[in-house]
Amino acid sequence: MNEPTPGTMRAMVLEEPGGGLVLRQRQVPVPGPRQVLLKVLACGVCRTDLHVVDGELPDIPYPVIPGHEVVGRVVACGEGVALETGARMGVPWLGWTCGECFYCRNGQENLCDQARFTGYTLDGGYAEYLLADARYCFRIPDGYDDPHAAPLLCAGLIGYRCLRMAGEGRRIGLYGFGAAAHVLAQVLRWQGREVYAFTRPGDVEAQDFARALGAVWAGGSDRLPGEPLDAAILFAPVGALVPAALRAVRKAGVVVCGGIHMSDIPRFPYRILWEERVVRSVANLTRRDGVEFLELAPRAGVTTRVEIFPLSEANTALARLRSGRLTGAAVLVP
Repeated sequence: MNEPTPGTMRAMVLEEPGGGLVLRQRQVPVPGPRQVLLKVLACGVCRTDLHVVDGELPDIPYPVIPGHEVVGRVVACGEGVALETGARMGVPWLGWTCGECFYCRNGQENLCDQARFTGYTLDGGYAEYLLADARYCFRIPDGYDDPHAAPLLCAGLIGYRCLRMAGEGRRIGLYGFGAAAHVLAQVLRWQGREVYAFTRPGDVEAQDFARALGAVWAGGSDRLPGEPLDAAILFAPVGALVPAALRAVRKAGVVVCGGIHMSDIPRFPYRILWEERVVRSVANLTRRDGVEFLELAPRAGVTTRVEIFPLSEANTALARLRSGRLTGAAVLVP
């Protein structure tokens, strides 16, 4: 049985390009077919949210509520949804696909021609309630409380997909040691691989954090480690890191760009790409990624380091993320 639905909710809304978020009262949405209404318990703050707020992504449908690392409890279900009231679910970035295009039919739903995205082209979790497609909701492992589960829904999932694209190499470099890298580093160590952490030059705190999570080497992104890497994963949205990472990987090494947005990649000599080195991007995630990672995370003993902010302080959390003054992940709790 569905719970009684309240009439209004608080939400942090982006109303114009480049503007800050504004606290508004919104009507609580009503779920339609295949949809579920969730009471938001926690929502992670992701770098992609910054790209939305800064207007760096195309065709943003203003006004929009950001947030795509959502943990919530089921309040009401639309037609065709059998989730039990009170079930704790997670909602990721990929929020809807058509199921009919070439990519959906060939196991690449993350590239769906008509895909919609939570907190970007669909209202997200910077609010007290969230309407989601039940097909794109995942059960949260019992061992995580709400704030510590939230970063798993994007930082964890996109890191996991990046790792799949990076291959089976032993030495893995992580450029940008924030929310995604601090989760992925734990998975890599559990798998018996070596983690090499690259931070902003001089960011000793982030380097110490990486070592505490088992990194065998940590230093500035302007340096090369003592050993050539098998693969490098870029979480920092800085195009200049692509040639830097190419110089750090061995012959046939892979450089994976994990962000949805990145500054322009500068010109670089062909010789650092030669010898079968590969540069590739990662786009979004699939439901398979979500199921696999949320089963793996508890087995790997993954923990998340979070800093909690009330919903009304979303702008403060975003500013902290922008300036690099977060160790781990920011999480909003309504």
